[in-house]
Order: sequence, then C-alpha cells, then structure tokens
Amino acid sequence: MARFTRDPHEVAEVLRSGGIAVYPTETFYGLGAVATASEALERLVASKLRPPGKALPLIACDRDMAFSLWKSVPEEAIALARRFWPGPLTLVLEAAPGLLPEVTGEGTVGVRVPGSAVARELSRRCRAPLVSTSANLSGGPPVARVEDLDPALLARVDAVLDGGPVAGGLPSTVVEVRAGRLRLLRAGALPWAEIQDSVTGGSLPFHSE
Repeated sequence: MARFTRDPHEVAEVLRSGGIAVYPTETFYGLGAVATASEALERLVASKLRPPGKALPLIACDRDMAFSLWKSVPEEAIALARRFWPGPLTLVLEAAPGLLPEVTGEGTVGVRVPGSAVARELSRRCRAPLVSTSANLSGGPPVARVEDLDPALLARVDAVLDGGPVAGGLPSTVVEVRAGRLRLLRAGALPWAEIQDSVTGGSLPFHSE
C-alpha cells in the first residue's frame, strides 16, 4: 500500500530508489517513475493495467533536460517550448539514442515541462526525466484529488505526494513536430489554433488528424 506524504523529498527518494509514485501535475494527478529505471517502468505499466507497447510520456524539470531527450530540436519545437513551457503541452519528436523502449513509440518520445512546480521539482531532485501518465487504471477517469485514487492502484504504488486538489480540466495537448510540420495528436488544455499561431505567425504548414 502506498505511503501518503506531503514531503517532496520523501517522494523523490522513492523515485530515485526505483519506486513508482503518484504526484500532482497542473491538470490531474500523475503516476511516475524515473525514465531510466526499466524495472520501475514495467511495474508502472502493470500497476495501471496499461496495454503493453504503448509509449509512456515524459516530464522534465526544464527545457535543457527536455531538449536532451530528442535527437535534434528544430526551431518550431524551440518556439513552442519558449511560449508554452512550463505548461500542458507535450511535444513529440524523434527520440535521442539510448532511451528505454517503454518511452519511445516508432522512434519518437513525448516530453513536456509541466506547469506544476512540484512535478518539476521531483524531476530536478531525481536529476532525470520522469515518466508521467495519469494516476488511474487504464480506461478510468483521471483524478484531481488523492481521495479519488483507485484503491487497486494505491495497492501497487510506493508513495503518494498529496498536494491537495489540482485544477483538472483537459489533459495536456500533444503535438508532433516532424519535417517542419506540426500535427495535433491529442486535443487538450492548449487550443490548437493558439499553438499554430505561436509559430512564425502561423505561416508554417499545419494539419491535424
């Protein structure tokens, strides 16, 4: 059963030790582990009853850490990161070599610098990116209060950082940047039109699916 705490130091230590933990983000509570800890990622997938083979998104403490996770960082991604990070925008680009297969999908990786200072601090204390997926069983609703966490999930995680109620609403918007084009992979908290307009005044070719 998970240990509840309000101390980020405790949760960071759990994560550094290869554990999995629940923590607040700017939208909902997230479930995370250090992105370089293969056994922890396997436990996380099993804890959520998440289908295997589905790439896990990452959070980073700052832009420098985020950019290091991609093979290259085109100007479109830099512009979006400067405009919307920290915040609920996940950018998907070609993954840097050496990332675990649990976090890559078709050679790409999704990363954001979250609006939650607590989530950023956990990544900073771990000196590593964290996997960050919603703290619910696969197919269940996201959770904005620790009181609403599923008991079946709590039985499988090591710690819960109680940051009180979070904003809820929509999850992060997910955008792929590839070959000078932006593609909307998931609508979310940031409007697609605002994202388009933020890159060179919307003059780049865009499409969504």
